[in-house]
Amino acid sequence: MRFRHKAAAGLASLLLPVAGLVGLASPAQAASNATATFTKTSDWGTGFGGQWTIKNTGSASISSWTVEWDFPSGTKVTSAWDATVTNSGDHWTAKNVGWNGTIAPGASVSFGFNGSGPGNPSGCKLNGDSCDGTTVPGDNAPSAPGTPTASNITDTSVKLSWSAATDDKGVKNYDVLRDGKKIATTASTSYTDSGLTAGTDYSYSVQARDTADQTGPASGSVAVHTTGGGTTPPPTGGGDKVKLGYFTDWGIYARNYNVKNLVTSGSAAKITHINYAFGNVTGGKCAIGDSYADYDKAFTADQSVSGVADTWDQPLRGNFNQLRELKAKYPNLKVIWSFGGWTWSGGFGEAAKNPAAFAQSCYDLVHDPRWSDVFDGIDIDWEYPNACGLSCDTSGPDAFKNVMSALRAKFGSELVTAAVTADGSAGGKIDASDYAGASKYVDWFNVMTYDFFGAWDAKGPTAPHSPLTSYSGMPKEDFDTADAMAKFKAQGVPADKLLIGIGFYGRGWTGVTQDAPGGTATGAATGTYEAGIEDYHVLKNSCPVTGTIAGTAYAHCGSNWWSYDTPSTIKSKMAWAKNQGLGGAFFWEFSGDTSDGELVSALSSGLS
Repeated sequence: MRFRHKAAAGLASLLLPVAGLVGLASPAQAASNATATFTKTSDWGTGFGGQWTIKNTGSASISSWTVEWDFPSGTKVTSAWDATVTNSGDHWTAKNVGWNGTIAPGASVSFGFNGSGPGNPSGCKLNGDSCDGTTVPGDNAPSAPGTPTASNITDTSVKLSWSAATDDKGVKNYDVLRDGKKIATTASTSYTDSGLTAGTDYSYSVQARDTADQTGPASGSVAVHTTGGGTTPPPTGGGDKVKLGYFTDWGIYARNYNVKNLVTSGSAAKITHINYAFGNVTGGKCAIGDSYADYDKAFTADQSVSGVADTWDQPLRGNFNQLRELKAKYPNLKVIWSFGGWTWSGGFGEAAKNPAAFAQSCYDLVHDPRWSDVFDGIDIDWEYPNACGLSCDTSGPDAFKNVMSALRAKFGSELVTAAVTADGSAGGKIDASDYAGASKYVDWFNVMTYDFFGAWDAKGPTAPHSPLTSYSGMPKEDFDTADAMAKFKAQGVPADKLLIGIGFYGRGWTGVTQDAPGGTATGAATGTYEAGIEDYHVLKNSCPVTGTIAGTAYAHCGSNWWSYDTPSTIKSKMAWAKNQGLGGAFFWEFSGDTSDGELVSALSSGLS
């Protein structure tokens, strides 16, 4: 995508106070070939920041790690990152996440948390041994139980049964998880959940506890659809065209746009796919973009898709859990995790040096056990292969094809897609890479047919940022949707693997005197979050449409000049896309729409 304007307010919620740093460092970590050290990084009276560092002191790699400790009564972990932290009373357990379990000899990894209360950890164990590297009699955590089977399903209940877990000291009981949240603890290997809603989708898993109250990994999950309640929800969107929207992780901050808004706006029922943006690309690997937004933020009941508030100790929170709840409500909806974007595309050059290793890292992250049921595939947003965006890439014309080939080999039949340039000019970005070769490995390309023109050219000329076709006086030849699609087709990309892109925002200038495009300007118009850009739901009222050109609306109000798509222009673009045999459409991004989703409605109905 062209822009990534994360609100500063979102970052503030992640920062630890820097005043009163405490240099408390005590030995801690496990096994005779590793150590763990705890450091209190900050202290603000009623709470503190803590960090554990696990170091491999042996000669062989460590494949996973578990740190355990005790807090005195009244001291708790309130949030954590880069580890899965659980507790039983005052005994706390932290396990590695999917991407940081392996530690090479001499290397170390860290995870952090915020805590409340005055206490410090004691009784530390790492992988069952003392955290100072001393071997102690082992007490391993229990194994994962078998995946539950569901029987006796009624309108309001279901019976779950599973095979027992194993443990060196014995299994005491099992926690039953519904949609990732603990609902019961039982000593049996079966449980009947009642009080359910008729005609509703649920997901169940279980995890074992041993006699020391250590919890093991969760089992696989089983999907359950209760009987009654009318018919099963119809397929999302309708028709066979892709109808895809981007949901941004940072939208939950200043924009206050949550996954639940997809339900209240009616948009979730009118689309087929969601791209979740963005995961990072760094060190040749896929990585988490914003851990707080992705899987840590606790949503209140009124913010939650399910109407149930997150609890501080549930296995998964944040947008990922909200997307899980959304998929339970709309079981035909597919969610794809998008990596890169304008800000993080600089990492693809390193990834392209070893495509197989990059693909493996992405697969491991997308399939992390905590959220493996959330995502249906991966999207790559590389801006731009073998060309310049925020930075310039020199990986060569085959790099993009090689990366997509490796991803397809690893992800198999799952969705593999990519957002790609719409620069149809001679010698432009489409010509810089082998998109035809890459198209053999993707389900579709999201062609970014917007941001052709904007106030980065501060003095103009004014021009629509998403022209469907060329027009007399267009500032740059072949900078339009039709020419971009024609170039992809000429290169050999099948039409049904091309999706037309729609921006749910406008781009604008100020200091403009004429209505028609082509006027001079003095700079970028003021926008809510960024100069020169504004959401559609604002512009439709603040600067109503003056006219249309090349299939896109424009508006002149006062000294400002904006261009943006409307329900009417979107419907005409969808008709054009169908006539061209394209695979569908996508848009950037949900929060720019009105509260009742009028742009999504226009896109969906236009493709049906």
